[in-house]
Amino acid sequence: MKTGHKLYLVRLYLAYRMEKFDLVIIGAGPAGYAAAMRAMDFKKRTLLIEKNKVGGAGVTNGALSSKTWWELSREASAFRKNLKRYNIQEPSISFKEIQSEVRKAVAERKTLLEEHMQELNASRYANLLVYKTGHARLITPHEIEITNGARQEIVYAENIILATGSRPRYLPELPIDEKIVLTSEGVEDLDDFPESMVIVGAGVIGCEYATIFSGFGRTKVHLIDKGDRILPFEDEDVVRIVERNMENNGVLIHRNSKLVGMKIVNGRVEYELEYTDGSRNTFNVEKALVSVGRVANIEELWTDKVGINITKRGIDNNDTQTNVPNIYAVGDLTADISLVNVGELEGRYAVERIFGKPDRKLVYENISTIMFLSPEVAGVGMNETQAREKGIDYKVVTLEYSTISRAIAKRNTQGFIKLLVTCDDHMKILGMKVVGLHASSAIQAVAVLISMDKGIEELAECVHPHPSITEGIQECVRMLMGKSLLKPAGLRGRLSCRTCIKGGYTDIEF
Repeated sequence: MKTGHKLYLVRLYLAYRMEKFDLVIIGAGPAGYAAAMRAMDFKKRTLLIEKNKVGGAGVTNGALSSKTWWELSREASAFRKNLKRYNIQEPSISFKEIQSEVRKAVAERKTLLEEHMQELNASRYANLLVYKTGHARLITPHEIEITNGARQEIVYAENIILATGSRPRYLPELPIDEKIVLTSEGVEDLDDFPESMVIVGAGVIGCEYATIFSGFGRTKVHLIDKGDRILPFEDEDVVRIVERNMENNGVLIHRNSKLVGMKIVNGRVEYELEYTDGSRNTFNVEKALVSVGRVANIEELWTDKVGINITKRGIDNNDTQTNVPNIYAVGDLTADISLVNVGELEGRYAVERIFGKPDRKLVYENISTIMFLSPEVAGVGMNETQAREKGIDYKVVTLEYSTISRAIAKRNTQGFIKLLVTCDDHMKILGMKVVGLHASSAIQAVAVLISMDKGIEELAECVHPHPSITEGIQECVRMLMGKSLLKPAGLRGRLSCRTCIKGGYTDIEF
């Protein structure tokens, strides 16, 4: 028998023995797990493969863990302020206790996801979902090799979803060792609160960690910002509040600065900055945290035979589908927004495209976001900065928290609500930003209206619970409609309603 014929027979035999699935999902983070659960709704036999831990960075060293740190930091900061109010000396904060609480939260969520899969296999969904651990690699558009230690197997998939997530970006010129110079992965394993820390990167994640460590009151935080203000994509009024609170908590913001050198000296971090005026300065701190974005986990994910196109921003895809028709990419692998809720949305949507027909096209205009800062900042749709960049004329109304009964009762009136609508009689909602107490719970109704392409009249006469922060949203809508309880002319500086046409503002008078 000729060698070629033998190889053909061997391959035929292996294909016969291969375990076959309607769908194989690589990565059990938020996007992959959501995709697996949606596939079960279609009664499709699905294999979910994970190299590390169920939940991915959304649980173990990302969204859940960092937000638990933030919640505990916020509580500690509020507790210190209350003790000061009553002239009581504050107790010391145990880093180990805080770290233990974060790890409990992570373990709780991870256990829930694992138990969920186990229970499903004992229910009416039995045999629909298979979970395997190991490193997965596509060797053809339909064959996936799974390696776990010395054990290897190949499975067959009619369809494949890639959901392998991302990891912190490393800068090769920085001495990142995850002990002294850290990323968001190494910061989870600190032994104690550092007495000082420099954060490289003044984007959302960098600012969140600056908020967390300064909130505990044990760390002098330095924040490097190449521009004249942090969060350059945000509106100036949002940034003003966040920067003021950071600096009141002792954060040193290096504005208009460029990191020109960093090295580890005697177990500490020495870094040098160059400012836009040409001057330089050197600083010494205990730790450094590098937060300059994330990179997709695509290394060794497929062989050349597969032929998936990639770009500088991630896997090239059209509505989650790659250039290989049966292979889809979701979550942090794509060039879209890298958020847990977006990853879950894309994972579910990809499954709907594979096995059915989505009820609606995948859109990102109504994605709700939250930044865990001080105060928290939530938004949906576009902000003023984006509207001006796109040359859109709009009406904008701003209402300060000091006019909202719930904020007054909570003795926390820092913040505001800002609503943008089209500059016409329809006044369709373009976006909303809420800065302050309960920000994240105040925006969902507006997100629904944006997705429905509706105007503001639906919000005007809703009966909101009293007292609540959402009453402020209703008052914003009524202001735009000229029938508000509080008039801007009577509370100048706390309320405003104006148009922005070709970049120029005009107050709207009632």
